[in-house]
Amino acid sequence: MLSNASAAPCFKNPQRAYEYLLAQEKSAIQARDQKIIDINRASEGELTSLHGIGSSKAQAIILYRDMFGDFKTVDELANVKGIGAKTIEKNRARLRV
Repeated sequence: MLSNASAAPCFKNPQRAYEYLLAQEKSAIQARDQKIIDINRASEGELTSLHGIGSSKAQAIILYRDMFGDFKTVDELANVKGIGAKTIEKNRARLRV
């Protein structure tokens, strides 16, 4: 029975293998950086994929959400300590409520 899984190609040249791995990593990073984040449902890990959001700010977003309920708009993120208008603007295209 054939599976839908695909195996990585074999390379005789280590440089080609290295270039292939770099291209795969770049593709994965681009996919992650384009993923839309629902700020009312996102995990800490998903929130840290946003520009300017580290673990402590992600935890602050989750705590705010738990204390005050779901965000009604993306701009409400500015109510979270440490999140400013610049951070919201850098990420606006990837954020939704």
